Amino acid sequence: MLRQVDMDFRDRHVVVTGGAGALGTAVVTALIEAGAICHVPCFNEAEAQRFRLRDHKQVVLSISGNLADEAAITRLYGGIASLWASIHIAGGFAAAPLRETSVATLRQQIDMNFFSCALCCRAAVTTMGAAGGRIVNVAARAALEWRSGGGMTAYTASKTAVAAFTAALAEEVAKDGILVNAVAPSIMDTQANRHTMPNADFSLWPKVEEVAATIVFLASPDNRVTRGAIVPVYGKS
Repeated sequence: MLRQVDMDFRDRHVVVTGGAGALGTAVVTALIEAGAICHVPCFNEAEAQRFRLRDHKQVVLSISGNLADEAAITRLYGGIASLWASIHIAGGFAAAPLRETSVATLRQQIDMNFFSCALCCRAAVTTMGAAGGRIVNVAARAALEWRSGGGMTAYTASKTAVAAFTAALAEEVAKDGILVNAVAPSIMDTQANRHTMPNADFSLWPKVEEVAATIVFLASPDNRVTRGAIVPVYGKS
């Protein structure tokens, strides 16, 4: 549980895509502790059932399907009358040399990581309008350090697109009082990553709660000036 976050989100509506995942759950936990009403879209009923906060009174759960689908995004944001923040964690990872990467995988990475983020951002800025708000996207370390993306070129390209898009959108909507930023995590300390890399030094990896704290600050009313930032959240790694 996050106790260091003192930002006031009382009665503020926040969309958190990927909210049922490891990082997403940490973000939603911090937000509801700060008083937010969290709108969490799940891909299917199975994902919704795995989400341990699904029955919390401040969580509005929905089955959205594919977030790269325009109609799904329209439904998600259309029911929110007053949107304060939109946080886009949903995405996917694929690692393979380019010569072994199919066209389907290339398109999947772009859809899951960039296109879904862009659609959510478009819906968010439309819903927020002149009232302003906050948007936080999730890029990756490889989005800032391209040479580290060897062996996962499709993923690197899609996350780099998220980073560039974030900076450009931040400039575009600043006049509307919408501050847009992104975080760029390295490998995070999750059960899935520990299982995949059992010989790694887990103590070097940033904890999901630590990354969540940065996201929640950027999405908060306390963030009054930061926009267009791609914030490295690497821990000691």
